[in-house]
Amino acid sequence: MNELEFLRLRNRRRFLREVGGGIGMLGLSHLLEGEGRAASINPLDPKPPHFPGKAKNVIFMFMEGAPSQMDLYDPKPELQKISGQTLPESLTSQLRLAFIKKDAKVLASPRVFKPYGQCGTEFSDYIPNIASCADDICLVRSMYTEAFNHHPGQLLLFTGSIQLGRPTMGAWTIYGLGSESKNLPGFVVLTSGVGTSGGASNFSSGFLPSHFQGTLLRNAGDPILYLSNPEGVTAETQRSALDAIRDLNQERLTDTGDMEIASRIQNYELAYRMQTSAPDLVDLSKEPAHIREMYGIDDPVTKQYGTNCLLARRMVERGVRFVLMMDASWDQHSNLNKGLKRNCDRTEKPAAALIKDLKQRGLLDSTLVVWGGEFGRTPMVEIRNASDPDNAGRDHHPLAYSMWLAGGGIKGGTVVGKTDDIAFNIVEDKVHVHDLQATMMHCLGFDHTKLTFRHMGRDFRLTDVHGEVVKKMLA
Repeated sequence: MNELEFLRLRNRRRFLREVGGGIGMLGLSHLLEGEGRAASINPLDPKPPHFPGKAKNVIFMFMEGAPSQMDLYDPKPELQKISGQTLPESLTSQLRLAFIKKDAKVLASPRVFKPYGQCGTEFSDYIPNIASCADDICLVRSMYTEAFNHHPGQLLLFTGSIQLGRPTMGAWTIYGLGSESKNLPGFVVLTSGVGTSGGASNFSSGFLPSHFQGTLLRNAGDPILYLSNPEGVTAETQRSALDAIRDLNQERLTDTGDMEIASRIQNYELAYRMQTSAPDLVDLSKEPAHIREMYGIDDPVTKQYGTNCLLARRMVERGVRFVLMMDASWDQHSNLNKGLKRNCDRTEKPAAALIKDLKQRGLLDSTLVVWGGEFGRTPMVEIRNASDPDNAGRDHHPLAYSMWLAGGGIKGGTVVGKTDDIAFNIVEDKVHVHDLQATMMHCLGFDHTKLTFRHMGRDFRLTDVHGEVVKKMLA
C-alpha cells in the first residue's frame, strides 16, 4: 500500500466515524444515563473491580537490594551449630550464585529473636518497632523467585516478567481501579537511601497508556519537576496556553483515536491541578508534634524515610491509589551487621508508625501495606576484604526469603510458610512472586487471570501465565 492509498482509506474511515460516531455517542450517552453514570474520557476515573475488594489503596515499602531474612524475620539457631562449615554438595549443586562460590562457609546470625504480640511471632532485635505491630502483620517466610540478580528480580516482582517493557504493579492497579484523587497522580513513587537497580522500570506503565505510569516525587526543590511556572508566566497565561494545547490535542484525538493523545490531555490537566495540590501535600508543618515524633520527622536518622512514610499516609487520605516507596540499598555483600543495622535504624520506626497511624485513622482495613525486597540472602558468608574480620556479608538468594503484608484484607498475626533449618530451601507453603501478585490483586477485588490488556495480539496480565491466591494470607 502506498501513501495515497493509505490516505484514501484513512479519509473513508474518518468519514464513517464522523457520520456514525455522533449517533453512536448519543446511544452510549443514553445507555450511561440509564445506568446512572455520565460519559467520561478520563481514563483515571474510579472503576469497579471484579468483586468487592477489601483494599482500596496500596503502599509498597520496597527494600531495594534484598534484606537478609535470617537476620530479621526467620530465626535459624541451627546456623550457630554449623557456622564456618561448608554445605554439602547435594544441597548446593543446582544453586545459582551471583558472587560467592558454592563452597563458601556458613555464617551464623548474631541477632537475638524473641516473640511479639498475642500471636507470638518472632522478630529480630534490629526491628523492635516493626515487631510491635506483630498482630497486624502476615509474615511470609516462604517467598521464592527465579531471578538471582537485582534488576531481573525487581522486574519479576513488579511486572511479573524479567523482560523489560511490561506494565508494573502500580500501573496495573490504576488501570483496573482508576484513581480517587483528582489533583494528584493515581500512582506515586517516593525514593530514599543511596543507589538503585531497577529505577524507573519499577514504576513504568510498559505497554499500557502512559497515564498509568508512576509519578516520582522528589526529595528537594519542587516535589515534581517543573511544577512551578517560570518567572513571568502567570496562572492566566498558563491556563490559556493549556486550553489551546488541549483543543489541538482533542482535534487530533478525534482524528486518530490514539489513546496516547488522550493520555497527553489528561497529563497536562493533572499537572495544572497539581501546582496547587502538590505543595500542600508535602507541607508537613501542620502535622501535630506527636505525629512528627511518631514518624521520626525531626530525627536526622529517620527523617528521610519518616517523611516518605508520612507522605504515603497523606496520599492515601487524598485518594492516591498506589504508593511505591523505594529505599536503597539493602544489598549487604559486606559489612552485614553494620549496614543492616543502619538501614533498620533509618526505616523501621517510620514503617511501624505508618501501620499504627493508618490503623488509628481507620485506614488500615482499606490500605494494603507490603514490605520486602526482590529476593533474600545466602546462609553462606561473602568476604570481600579478607583482612577485615567485620567485613562479612551475604550473597543473593532467590530460593527462600521473607516479606510481610498488613491491612487491606490480610490476616494479621500470622506466619505463612517455613524454611529448613538454615533458611536455604522452603519446606512448607511455597509462595512465588506471582502468587504474591495474585493475592494482592485479590485484595483489591480482582481475579488476576481476568485483569488483562491486549497487546501485540494477545492478552497480558501482571502474573504472566502463573500465580495462585494464597488463601492463608487472607483475613
